[in-house]
Amino acid sequence: MPRCSKRTRSGAPANGGEVLPGATAIDEHHHHKRSRNSSSRRHSKSEDTSFSVKKCLAWFKEYTTVTEPDVLGPEGMEKFCEDLGVDPENVVMLVIAYKMGAKQMGYFTQEEWLKGLTELQCDSVHKLQNKLEYLRSLLNDPYIFKAIYRYSYDFARDKDQRSLETGTARALLGVLLPRWALRPSLSDFLQRGRYRVVNRDQWCNILEFSRTVDTQLNTYDADGAWPVMLDEFVEWLRGERATDAAMPAHS
Repeated sequence: MPRCSKRTRSGAPANGGEVLPGATAIDEHHHHKRSRNSSSRRHSKSEDTSFSVKKCLAWFKEYTTVTEPDVLGPEGMEKFCEDLGVDPENVVMLVIAYKMGAKQMGYFTQEEWLKGLTELQCDSVHKLQNKLEYLRSLLNDPYIFKAIYRYSYDFARDKDQRSLETGTARALLGVLLPRWALRPSLSDFLQRGRYRVVNRDQWCNILEFSRTVDTQLNTYDADGAWPVMLDEFVEWLRGERATDAAMPAHS
């Protein structure tokens, strides 16, 4: 009786251990297909995270006009804020302007736009939205906050004036120092008092005052080198508090 052919195990080569040519071609086909798919995914991911100057400029042009193609003005700024989902008076807009080195409130030049967004590596509204929390976090660094605070003076100042109008200064303090307990009192003092403008030295010292003088004014040093405006503010506030304390309580 003739010997039966040896049965091959499932999945094993049936020709004495040699790999069938067809199997090799199929394996190579699937291998190359997987490689192409992986490469495509990596390429797509790279495109999502890479920065494009061309794309950034095209985004800028969405907010400019035919008559002023190199300047994003107030109307464009309003649309920009709307696209970002951020109120124009939100402090993060001041941080964005600081990053751009913008010279005038309500305006971004093309050069400023490219400078700031290249540093942030943002060429779309979606990418900048993803950076908003990072930009807000910069305000927690006292040195960066001080730089932004000082930057805001020239940024908000009318370019035909050397000093900051009192109304603008009060509005800026509301944006930059919203939780400072004495800010409402200082704002009231500036509104009622004789000061129509705030000069650079006064502006810088307001920040230092907010950091070193307590709410009860116990740490205020009358012999310190504070500007006269802040000396007068302390005198006025103490007078207001004394008047309030002397008034009879309502039953």
